Amino acid sequence: MTTTATTRQAISPFQRTLRKALDKGGFTLMALAILAVFLMPFIYGIVMSLKTDAQIVALGAPILPSSEVKFSYEGTEYSVYGVPTEDGIKEWALVRKGREESSFVDPQNPDAGLIEWVGRWRTLEPVWAPDFQWSNFAEAWEAIDFAMLLNNTIVYSILSTLGAVFSSALVAFGFARFNAPFKGILFGIVMATIILPGAVTLLPMYAVFNRIGWVGTWLPLIVPVYFSNAYNIFLLRQFFLGIPRDLDEAATIDGAGNFRIFFQIILPNAIPALTAVTLFHFFFAWNDFFGPLIYLAGQPDKFPITVGLTGFNNLYSQQTNLIQAAALIAAVIPLILFFLAQRTFLEGVVVQGGAGVEK
Repeated sequence: MTTTATTRQAISPFQRTLRKALDKGGFTLMALAILAVFLMPFIYGIVMSLKTDAQIVALGAPILPSSEVKFSYEGTEYSVYGVPTEDGIKEWALVRKGREESSFVDPQNPDAGLIEWVGRWRTLEPVWAPDFQWSNFAEAWEAIDFAMLLNNTIVYSILSTLGAVFSSALVAFGFARFNAPFKGILFGIVMATIILPGAVTLLPMYAVFNRIGWVGTWLPLIVPVYFSNAYNIFLLRQFFLGIPRDLDEAATIDGAGNFRIFFQIILPNAIPALTAVTLFHFFFAWNDFFGPLIYLAGQPDKFPITVGLTGFNNLYSQQTNLIQAAALIAAVIPLILFFLAQRTFLEGVVVQGGAGVEK
């Protein structure tokens, strides 16, 4: 005990503060490193979307979109190089290439004439200047009917999200508030559907929708989500269980029925969870590729942006910059939506302390 007390006294407040700062700094650096690795593909896509084909394949080009600096001298364009001199590195245009001696001109003072420089010009580094190709986005937009693809995707995402959220909230309300025989077994069966692979139900569902004539329309993609989703039900039920039952009882005393309690008590108090479920399903619908590819085959006027981008990639497979530009255009709306609702979204995915325990 005496040794421990002596050790604690030997550590000064400054050392404690320094240790805490180092601990926080180390954690921050680690978090930033993980974030950098996670964002690297996205940053790469942004950089590539702002380059030309020549910039992409240029040897020695910097990472940022840049082009070699050129200087026009006597009607001819020449490349500008960084030339080492006694006064430091000078940016001169190479007019005449020689093996051991070359002629340059100073772009800042072209009237001074040619400057002879002794050395091998191949060892010199060209001068690069930032050159962002914003026109790639306009070219990608015009290459395919992006307006139609975005309109189809927005309509599909909104309609399916509305149905998925409302139906899941209604079912979750029943599991969270009503007492019924075998409710636990029914809830377990619903949760078991989460582990059911989509490939198992793909052929039967397609056969049914084809039999009733829904293939080639949006109905197979929108109608089923109006019958709720197990993952959404679980998340909303857990949140609903955290809402005090006293509110329900008070509303019942005032004469409110179950639907009034649902709309005026449960839903207003579950905005974070509803936001989380809304964003989850909206992003799923926005990124859905397999479903529209199967059910909308042969209907290009109904394609969402995911299927449209696949065709675009096949047509412009050699133009990486246009493909990246098109992908960024498709990601703009989900990114804006997430950043606007991120605080409420994070509140919704965190289950409160009392949630999950039925009373």
